Amino acid sequence: MAQKKFSRQKKSIITRKKSGASKTRVSKYIFNKKKRNVVSGRKRKTPGSGRGKSLFCRKNLELAATICLLSLAVVLFARILRWEPVAGQSPGAVQRQLSDTEEYQILPAEEGPCGRPEILQDYIVKNPYSRSGVALEQVNGIVVHYVANAGSTARENRDYFENLKDTHLTKASSHFIIGLDGEIIQCIPLDEISYASNERNGDTISIECCHPKKDGKFNKKTYRSLVRLVSWLCASYGLSDSAVIRHYDVTGKMCPKYFVKHEDAWEDFLSDIERKLEKNR
Repeated sequence: MAQKKFSRQKKSIITRKKSGASKTRVSKYIFNKKKRNVVSGRKRKTPGSGRGKSLFCRKNLELAATICLLSLAVVLFARILRWEPVAGQSPGAVQRQLSDTEEYQILPAEEGPCGRPEILQDYIVKNPYSRSGVALEQVNGIVVHYVANAGSTARENRDYFENLKDTHLTKASSHFIIGLDGEIIQCIPLDEISYASNERNGDTISIECCHPKKDGKFNKKTYRSLVRLVSWLCASYGLSDSAVIRHYDVTGKMCPKYFVKHEDAWEDFLSDIERKLEKNR
């Protein structure tokens, strides 16, 4: 009996030892697996741990779409606020568009080599700084100028003349301003003097021209309108191309800059005027 008890006890010890060894092996396996995961930089994911965190999940896509729509709405709203219906259109379209208001009067274009171009009459208010109202009794010449403010528009320069009545910065104005799109704005009636050509204010008509760059060169649209306007004025007042001068020819001022620095360009311009006048005879 004692021997049997001893055998049972021994078996029990052996079983417990085996069980302990098995637990030890399992623990080592789990430890080694965790260690491998740490070394490789991977984390063991539990079920459902990555749900909703994907970059392209539905929630993120909806948020991105909402942001895009709001951004588009902001851009469109800004464009509407800054929209100018006269910008970037042909002179005829611009002036026809403005002709519905009482503040403007449109002189339509006329046919012929020296026919009148379309002119937007938008006179500045009478004041001592830009429109004196003094009569221009005789026209003996046409004076060409440049605005000396690269990229500015005819409208901006016209408004500058208008605002001199309030700013009192200087005395300045012009009968006509030709814009970058070839539009022509008349600021002062042709029977009044302008403050543009110094001692020749009393017997000349002045024309200011816009230019895109600092070199003062007129673009094609501005140049074509200048040729047509000067030809019409010469034909209207019985003047020849020799009566067309630069501001430089009156005072020595570098105006119009490109025509002063490039005498050949000025001579070409006068030749264009002469050809139109000859066709008109």
